[in-house]
Amino acid sequence: MKPSRGVSVATHTISYGTTLVFLIPVYILINLSIRPADDLTPALIPSSRATLDNFVNAWTQSSLPSAIVTSVIVTGVSCLTVVILATMAAYPLARSTSRLSNRTFFVFLTGLLLPFQLALLPLYMQMRDIGLLGSIWSLVIVYTGVQMPFSIFLITTFLRSSVPLDFEEAARIDGCGNIRVWWHVVVPMLRPVLGTCIILNGVGIWNDFFTPLIYLAGSNQKTIPMAIFEFVGQYTANWPLIFAGLIISMVPILVLYLVFQRYVIQGFAGGLKG
Repeated sequence: MKPSRGVSVATHTISYGTTLVFLIPVYILINLSIRPADDLTPALIPSSRATLDNFVNAWTQSSLPSAIVTSVIVTGVSCLTVVILATMAAYPLARSTSRLSNRTFFVFLTGLLLPFQLALLPLYMQMRDIGLLGSIWSLVIVYTGVQMPFSIFLITTFLRSSVPLDFEEAARIDGCGNIRVWWHVVVPMLRPVLGTCIILNGVGIWNDFFTPLIYLAGSNQKTIPMAIFEFVGQYTANWPLIFAGLIISMVPILVLYLVFQRYVIQGFAGGLKG
């Protein structure tokens, strides 16, 4: 049944209006990033003195180049580790029908309810004791643990609702063991939800400022948010360079989203079924 013309017009109006609301901050970000430092008039007024020098200065006057490399390594290794471990944990949780499996699944879900700040001091002390403070590997360990509960929840529910058992049973009849069934049969069918996990975890890790500030303090290692924070002084902030740095930092994560965008909605919707 086709919707009436009034419903269609209302739907399009709401969609375009919502899009416009979300585009306004992007316009403000771009507008302020191309303004001279002495021209910070209201952001919705176009600047007649637009310049790209802010991008050059943001790149050369901070540790942004090395910070991008650090953020890429931390985000890539953390997401890869989370996806591998979460997939290995979610498969038996999704396929087992025992009470222990269900209880274990709910234990993982408690990680979604507990704030990360509760473990901040114990984790800091452990990283100090094993000598990982100031190392990017401390971030990888922390991010892996923090992102595991949500990833296990998403992959487990996707397996239960969207991946049939027929292919796995056929593979076992052909002589495949559990590991080969998991790797050759299950993992390829998990591409939508794995793409979703990579995007959601990657964006959170890429934009995080608090965790690197704690674990990389006092070292030469910096992530992108820490490098952009260099433009903030005690009494003033260089806003054009800050916004230019933000746009530069958006490019890698935007490319990642464009690569995995077709999996995001499909995987997220499938992971929430049941």
